[in-house]
Amino acid sequence: MSVYEFEAAAINGETQSLQEFAGKVLVIVNTASKCGFTPQYKELQSLYEQYQDKGFTVLGFPCNQFMNQEPDNEKEIQTFCELHYGVSFPMFAKIKVNGKDLHPLFRYLTKEAPGSLGMKAIKWNFTKFLIERSGKVVGRYAPSFAPMEMRKAIEELL
Repeated sequence: MSVYEFEAAAINGETQSLQEFAGKVLVIVNTASKCGFTPQYKELQSLYEQYQDKGFTVLGFPCNQFMNQEPDNEKEIQTFCELHYGVSFPMFAKIKVNGKDLHPLFRYLTKEAPGSLGMKAIKWNFTKFLIERSGKVVGRYAPSFAPMEMRKAIEELL
């Protein structure tokens, strides 16, 4: 099994297969526009710009499960990300990353890369998962882990 077997609604509402990203190194991240970690969009965009020509992309999945920090609709989220952080990497529609309505992609990610003490639940916005070209999860990074600190691991996979 790999992340390429999943699909999700893109930010424009159209179903998108992650198979479209097959062969790329990915960072999959749950995001929010009104979070203390929201400025990480800038570093995620910088990584995307720096490595996209080498087969890398970031996939952003907005989530409103943490203190209502993503209350806006998809159009508002997209506008916010573009205007404030120049986000041009693929963004998806809001999803659930925990609980009974957990999106299947995040069920897979958290199973493959549990957090500290083996916890599968996502603790907060901007939990990041690093995916190798084959679609396997190779790392999970806490919200407080700056995206630029992932640079070496990304380069090794590229």
